[in-house]
Amino acid sequence: MYTVFDFDGSGNGYKVWLLLHFLGQEYQRVGANILQGETHTEDFLKINPIGKIPVLVLEDGRSLPESNAIMHYLAEGTSWLPEDRFTRAQVLSWTYFEQYSHEPNIAVLRFWRHFLEMTPELEAQAPEKEKRAHAALAVMEKQLSHTDWLVGTGPTIADIALYAYTHVADEGGISLADYPGINRWLERFASLPNYVPITYHD
Repeated sequence: MYTVFDFDGSGNGYKVWLLLHFLGQEYQRVGANILQGETHTEDFLKINPIGKIPVLVLEDGRSLPESNAIMHYLAEGTSWLPEDRFTRAQVLSWTYFEQYSHEPNIAVLRFWRHFLEMTPELEAQAPEKEKRAHAALAVMEKQLSHTDWLVGTGPTIADIALYAYTHVADEGGISLADYPGINRWLERFASLPNYVPITYHD
């Protein structure tokens, strides 16, 4: 059985165990509270020297960090990671976009405003984060205004990667009211078989 080290409410952790739900794979979640330094303990650093969640631990004890790399591993050989070479590259392109253009703004704002107490320093940085968040959403909207999914004709790990933080963007003060394509996609995604919300607990 897989073990997922996760922080409750983390979109990156959610990506991993949501995909496991979609795949019908058994797993167990182990909490690691990043706000209390639990990812920097000696025991945790043996699992992931980077000191971050999520981490997937395989049955043989090997561990794999980084949410999108974990999804790539789990999705191998399934419809969530297409076999076609170019289509697969498109999926990976969206996951890179998520990590470089989307997550650093939408997820960071959510973390600041949902999990922390805003300081003057954070407030000063927020407007630029908001601007970049909407720029990332505009890219998604351009695609989703004319397609059901980010790549191809069905959901892939690209959709999971970008759904995780987009659907809770409001918790970071980012409104999705002006993105009809994204909103249709969010509804479509949440209606998939075996879907569970980010608040799900076993």
